[in-house]
Amino acid sequence: MAARQHMADRDLVVPSPATARPAARTTNEDVRQQNLSAVLQLVHGRGALSRSEIGARTGLTRSTVTALVQELLDLQVVCETSVKPTGRAGRPSLGVAAEDRVVALSVSADPHAVSVALVGLGGAVHSRVRHDLAKPPNPRRFAQLTSSLVDGMRADIDRHYRLVGAGVAVPGLVDSGGTVLLSPSLGWRRENLAHRLADAIGMDVTVGNDTSVGAMAETRFGVGRDVDNVLYLSGSMNGIGGGLVLDGALVRGTSGFAGEFGHTVVNTSGALCSCGRRGCLQVEVHPAKVLALLGRRGLDEDELDIELGLVRDPVTLAEVARQVDVLSVALTNFVNAFAPQMVVLSGYLGVLLATSRERLSAAVRLHPVGAEGRTVRLERAHMRSHLMQIAPAELAFGPLLSDPVLRAPRA
Repeated sequence: MAARQHMADRDLVVPSPATARPAARTTNEDVRQQNLSAVLQLVHGRGALSRSEIGARTGLTRSTVTALVQELLDLQVVCETSVKPTGRAGRPSLGVAAEDRVVALSVSADPHAVSVALVGLGGAVHSRVRHDLAKPPNPRRFAQLTSSLVDGMRADIDRHYRLVGAGVAVPGLVDSGGTVLLSPSLGWRRENLAHRLADAIGMDVTVGNDTSVGAMAETRFGVGRDVDNVLYLSGSMNGIGGGLVLDGALVRGTSGFAGEFGHTVVNTSGALCSCGRRGCLQVEVHPAKVLALLGRRGLDEDELDIELGLVRDPVTLAEVARQVDVLSVALTNFVNAFAPQMVVLSGYLGVLLATSRERLSAAVRLHPVGAEGRTVRLERAHMRSHLMQIAPAELAFGPLLSDPVLRAPRA
């Protein structure tokens, strides 16, 4: 234990700012807590790693890694498993992985369904249930449905897992206290969802905007992993939102309201938006008109990929091209404003990228200020439909990842 309590300042590692505390660390206990957080976050996002890989990625000494891993094993938030040598032949060695029996509930609020997934530390989805809806639920109905779905999972949770809490993703404006200030697609306004749902299911609940938590998960598990500056944009029938990761930290803004990129005006004479202005990006770039031209309803992302790959109707193709051009202008403005290394497009925007990659890539590559001196990667989100099964759980895992000693669930 003495070795863990007297780690030198050179062994200080700053964990991912998405979940870490921003205050400077000065004492040995603070250094130890921060390093425990760094190691747990590393195996949570990267999967099983050998102790030597953990040392190489964190810069910690071998003895420090050994001490930290042992403490995390004692807390039962990591487990030992075999890992194959990286880049060379040889027998598997004993490595460290996040303990996926430590779980969180991942809840998605959608106008057409309520979904609850049981997600293990490390991102494994153990189970998932869904209740389809004919119309958007009011907050009370949402809490009742969620409670009913969770009740159906309790016996399995109690028997096999250790639960840290629940995270909820909502399409709308959510403040840092878990109040949904406005969700046009759900019809909610000034609803303290965190408090209501915590009372209904009897556990800690953290609520966030769906695209912000999507950005967090895509940069932790998906195409944006290991990239410090990422602009994430997602489009759906509910509109367009996003998240901005700068220098490894998710930008939250005042009260957590950053990322409302869908309300960027791109056409002052365009259609009326739910925010009261005209020509916002999310009304100018929207799947509804394309689906109407295709004569289809309710296509998921993969199905729409196929449909647009086969369509030859000039009117439909012209509408897709118009939306791609509008998106190109918006992306150029965002890249000029934030200078990301990577732009990640998800949902309907990912579909537009798949159909018009060259057109969008040219806009991002050629038009930004100072384009000659920098490269911006334009990528489609990797996690697709899997994203919203995992992303809300990251809200619930946040306190544990930031402070494993204080937040580790009891066996």
